[in-house]
Amino acid sequence: MGIIAGFMVPHPPMIVPDVGRGSESVVEETTRAYEKVADEIAELKPDTIVISSPHSVMYADYFHISPGTHASGDFGAFRAPQVSFDVDYDSQFALQWSNHAAVNDIDAGTLGEKDPDLDHGTMVPLYFIMKKYTGFKLVRIGLSGFSLSTHYRMGMLCSTVAEELNRRVVYVASGDLSHKLKEDGPYGFNALGPIYDERIMDVMGSGEFDRLLDFDETLCNMAAECGHKSFVMLAGALDRKSVSIERLVHQDVTGVGYGICTYHIEGEDPDRAFLDKWNARENARRQALRDKEDVYVRLARKSLESYIRKGKKIDWYDVKDELGSATDKAISELENMRAGAFVSIHKEGKLRGCIGTISATRSCIADEIIENAISASTRDPRFDPIEEDELDALEISVDVLGEAEAIMSPAELDVKRYGVIVTKNRRRGLLLPNLDGVDTVEEQLSIAKQKAGLAPDEEGCFLERFEVVRHT
Repeated sequence: MGIIAGFMVPHPPMIVPDVGRGSESVVEETTRAYEKVADEIAELKPDTIVISSPHSVMYADYFHISPGTHASGDFGAFRAPQVSFDVDYDSQFALQWSNHAAVNDIDAGTLGEKDPDLDHGTMVPLYFIMKKYTGFKLVRIGLSGFSLSTHYRMGMLCSTVAEELNRRVVYVASGDLSHKLKEDGPYGFNALGPIYDERIMDVMGSGEFDRLLDFDETLCNMAAECGHKSFVMLAGALDRKSVSIERLVHQDVTGVGYGICTYHIEGEDPDRAFLDKWNARENARRQALRDKEDVYVRLARKSLESYIRKGKKIDWYDVKDELGSATDKAISELENMRAGAFVSIHKEGKLRGCIGTISATRSCIADEIIENAISASTRDPRFDPIEEDELDALEISVDVLGEAEAIMSPAELDVKRYGVIVTKNRRRGLLLPNLDGVDTVEEQLSIAKQKAGLAPDEEGCFLERFEVVRHT
């Protein structure tokens, strides 16, 4: 068999009457849609239900699949311990999924379990399903810090395992939408919240799953969603499948978005190879950007590619003629001026490395960039070193720093124009200007202080500002 259906569902604990104690009436439409989902699953009689939950164990660089043969949980954390669950795990499915991930260079498996109890992102779907059907085993997987495309690939591998084991498998993607939909909601309002909800429901309702991979990380973060990667994994599980789609509900009455869509498999459809389509678009977009890179960025790229491919640091005088004419103003600046420089590397919209120097440490900007490109790609302690098979997917920028000047107060900062340096005693932190997701001076200072190893509200810091010239 294989994947026979998929469901996009939310997980508000208050939808469970023992938790909501009457407040669940405001999401009655969502409750009715959930009951319909449970009826459909009961009719399908799956052998295995896979639930991806943003509240299960989560790592930045690992997909955690719950281990063992059995798990339990209850809503005690929501003052309803009497609502409890006992489920059997499909441990064979979990093991085979882990093995397929390893073969495909995705770090995943059953190691690192922090809490064996079922999380509410899993229990809310089980609450509705198990009232109607209990003849299944469960596979529970958390999300990760990996890219959207890696989550999609992990979903594709789920489908592969289902077919290999000849299981009738239903995939349930648990996740709420934006938590920032109303001023009087529990998380307040952000203008990007309703934009995210409208867009995600359009994509999930249409089944155009390649568009899921185009969501900007800033939009997702500012909207404070918690289910996007779960939905991406569901989409991966449905890749190359012909599906009948029904959008059942979208509610935002609590200030948090709840959406339910159903997907029933009708056969194979090679035209719905959405990851392939997205990769083709991304490759064309990256090539167009690469064709427009200026000499600063081309130098950084040449430096890190040489080091990663050959273990060799390039020499400026060996490569400068490849980058432009000796009469070019940019070549002259690189060779004759001194300044601090940061090299930033992104992959699929996520930071992959960033290291630089606050002031000049080498004889010219060119040498500064050559060294910092190597450091950003191989020595940033936040990331594993970049590997050769990643090089074509990298987007690079170079910031050349102007002279830092002391300021008396945060009022002299502007997050779009100025970077900031925070110093206290021997601790020093820097943050570049005009970064995605950093919209206020307060946020800028808080991050810079944390980078210095200081508390976000640390007082008595010496502040400096600087401007940059950003090269892309």
